[in-house]
Amino acid sequence: MKKILLHITIALIFAGSVSSCNKILEAPSKSALDESVIFSNQDLAEGAVAGIIQSFGETNSYRGRYLVFYGINTDTEVNNSLKNTGDEKSLLSNYNTNVNNTQMNTDNNAWAKFYEGIERANLAIRGLRKYGNIEQRPEMAYILGEILTLRAVVYNDLIKAWGDVPARFEPLSTATIYIERSDRDVIYKQLLADLEEAQKYLPWPNQSTKTANVEHVNKAFAKGLRARLALAAGGYSQRTDGIRKSNDPELDSKKMYAIAKQECLDIITSGAAKLLGFEEVFKTLCQEKGQAGLESLWEIPFSEGRGRVIFDLGVKHTTTDKYTGQNKGGTNGPNPIMFYEYEKEDVRRDVSCVPYEWTSGVQVPTNLGKWYFGKYRYEWMSRIVTSTNDDGLNWMYMRYADVLLMAAESINELDGPVAAAPYFKMIRDRAYPNNPEKVTAYMQQITTSKDVFFNAIVNERALEFTGEMLRKGDLIRWNLLGAKLAEAKQKLQQLENRQGKYATLPANIYYKTAADGEKVEIYGLNYGDTDATGAAAGYPSSKKWTMVASSDLATFWDALYLRDPNTQQFWPIWQYFLDNSNGKLTNNGFSFQ
Repeated sequence: MKKILLHITIALIFAGSVSSCNKILEAPSKSALDESVIFSNQDLAEGAVAGIIQSFGETNSYRGRYLVFYGINTDTEVNNSLKNTGDEKSLLSNYNTNVNNTQMNTDNNAWAKFYEGIERANLAIRGLRKYGNIEQRPEMAYILGEILTLRAVVYNDLIKAWGDVPARFEPLSTATIYIERSDRDVIYKQLLADLEEAQKYLPWPNQSTKTANVEHVNKAFAKGLRARLALAAGGYSQRTDGIRKSNDPELDSKKMYAIAKQECLDIITSGAAKLLGFEEVFKTLCQEKGQAGLESLWEIPFSEGRGRVIFDLGVKHTTTDKYTGQNKGGTNGPNPIMFYEYEKEDVRRDVSCVPYEWTSGVQVPTNLGKWYFGKYRYEWMSRIVTSTNDDGLNWMYMRYADVLLMAAESINELDGPVAAAPYFKMIRDRAYPNNPEKVTAYMQQITTSKDVFFNAIVNERALEFTGEMLRKGDLIRWNLLGAKLAEAKQKLQQLENRQGKYATLPANIYYKTAADGEKVEIYGLNYGDTDATGAAAGYPSSKKWTMVASSDLATFWDALYLRDPNTQQFWPIWQYFLDNSNGKLTNNGFSFQ
């Protein structure tokens, strides 16, 4: 596991060829080794890959900023401190941030580290094309394919967070130190071409020693990422002239659906990946097996001293115990309405939405306004986390379930719901392993029209990917962000007040510690439970199941978003980078504060 970090020494040599980003607005210094030496030698060139991954794992890059704050708040996921609406972390989530946000307005934050990674990739791509002899050396061609894909990963996340961003596809020069935002369509087209090229160089999972581990890029992931980018490029997003699809005929939505369809079908027919049991997917992740050819297609590799996956997104441990040496978890969690979107027999529910935290080694119920993502758990790990700041768990960037649902969405759009149904059904079969008749009836219901099937896709992706930070991007490309957040706000109020579909839920929960001395048994969470039954059942403890305390300054639902989400789909470029752009970068055309 984490073999990529064996090249860290070479990576640090390579890193000398890049300025420490603004810092990307400054010219790079001379490389410690000549480019012709680095990129004609396999070991040295592989160090360039490690240098790019290093930029992913820096303190304020993916590790402690992007993965935590991009994607929150939606109808599926929230910042668990969102009621503290003026907090700088909350402001990143509640559609009300500004250019001076103290969590981001630094010279080493995600924007800087993403461009640092891009510059390292650009140098490597140039060097490999010039000195790598990729036509005759497949091992060097693989490195080029991997780096093209990693650069596409970074640009994908830049566009998701900031919309139009500077397009840098060549190493910095004195003429290109200061450049303006580029139309994101230009970047999308380049990335689609890059990933098409990268596939030529990349083996399928387990076709080589490199692709036997999910920490290295493989053909299946490159194809899946190209499908994801095509759907985003062909979808809606906020632009300076409003929310719309691209006007570029090359990015017409039908063409983009066709690309996504083909890429997904290539993966499916290859047999290079497969679905696992839903809980097994995340236990496998937490146990850090890293085996390719299963459901995980690629993971951001964090060393044991980097990465904050469980630290921020996992089930909270308020104290250290036999499962963890750090008392962390739960910065973010499921939107409280999500638990009630699942049916009781859907096996995804209790994996995705956890209503308890651990204290002194025992599970204790939280409250209706604080849930945890059960996909990431210290108690599932095969090692004890000893770091006080990081857990070292990889981030699963894409899994095979996403490919199946992207295939279903694309095929429905192009060929109709009957053709798309088999790929959707694979996800539903896994969710209801003990009730195939229910799945069959549901499939008959949703294949009556393309629109009905599309709405089923919207709902299914919520159920499948809660806690994986895909929802915000999905809602934006479907032009549903504002509508779904408004719907979630109304549902939250109804849930708290036991109105609408929540009217029959009990006001309280009733609980006890199980015979094993660890697990909590809770009554009152399910439709059909009643306060009368709970009170009569002899549970030693009970509590009001509420998300709003009388001392709260802001109600949960009012804190979900403070400004119109459709005018705040992106973050602003932070003031530090505006000030150091020689006047080239602005937030003009957007209503940031």
